[in-house]
Amino acid sequence: MSKRTYQPLTIPKVNWDSKTLTAQYGQLTAQPLEPGFGVTLGNALRRTLLGGIEGSAVTSVVIKGVNNEFSVLPGVVEDTMQVILNIKEIVVRNKTGVEGKMKLAIKGEATATVKDIVADEHLELLNPDHVVAHVAAGGSLNIEFFVESGRGYRSAQWPADKKLQEDGRIYVDAMFSPVRQISYDVQKTRVGGNIDYDRLVLSIETDGTETPVDVASYAVSVLRTQLENFLMATEIPFNEISKVPGAEEEELGSKAAKDFKGVHVDLLFKPIDTLEFSVRAHNCLVNAGLTRIIDLVNLTEDELQKIKNFGRKSFEEVKEGLKQFGLSLGMNIDETEAQRLFEKEK
Repeated sequence: MSKRTYQPLTIPKVNWDSKTLTAQYGQLTAQPLEPGFGVTLGNALRRTLLGGIEGSAVTSVVIKGVNNEFSVLPGVVEDTMQVILNIKEIVVRNKTGVEGKMKLAIKGEATATVKDIVADEHLELLNPDHVVAHVAAGGSLNIEFFVESGRGYRSAQWPADKKLQEDGRIYVDAMFSPVRQISYDVQKTRVGGNIDYDRLVLSIETDGTETPVDVASYAVSVLRTQLENFLMATEIPFNEISKVPGAEEEELGSKAAKDFKGVHVDLLFKPIDTLEFSVRAHNCLVNAGLTRIIDLVNLTEDELQKIKNFGRKSFEEVKEGLKQFGLSLGMNIDETEAQRLFEKEK
């Protein structure tokens, strides 16, 4: 029996707009897509991004002096309910995904903000100026926060047997998702003489605990994992029989294109100021002759640590700053090849 021949699919080229890409906002464009695939893929990605991305949030608190959310807090301007509503807006980055604790202790007249909270080492608070409560003269506020990880939204997990806990713990609703807003737009684009192909533009806004690039990759991984279980026969090798339109001209198989899949190549030639490092880290890098992002990503971790006066804190800051743009140390990019692609994209 002869092997069946299948018609190829149009494989889209996917890019992030480097001009607008930040740690909290990104715009991804996929084109060209088969007619009708823009809405199909856009809606699936949007739903997954809204409800399927992991994050961390405060899920319960112990507030000294009260045992339920309807109590009055002596010496505090806000009542317990308002304080809990403020607590829900605390943005927590969990570096390990493991549960953690945080504590707040204020005595005397003061405005209690997130920067007053002492958190476990693996927890990082990203909105330090957010107000938790206002403490009056002679008053005090002591709160213990319990942080968990999860997906999407979860209602308060009160134990079924009783509402008032012996330790005074109050359980709160939690929004784990780091995605704050997601929208997509489907436009028409041309392939040769055919104008019926789709162009998908996906706009993603996060709370800063995860980058748009990371949450998009997570969402694709979720969808791929789920869809693989629907495959009950031999998979049709569309990736082998299909191609990206114009791939021959753009040489997408080149080393530079592979190294920067999903990242616009012109980002490489921007100054390191784009990464908004602290003054200390920035000055150390400039003094070492590292003025462009491509200079930085081509360094190994050992080479970076050997820079004069470059401490551990600055080292971690650089790694985190690069990660937010989908980059890392030791990428070993061929600058000549990257420059050639950059000139083509102008």
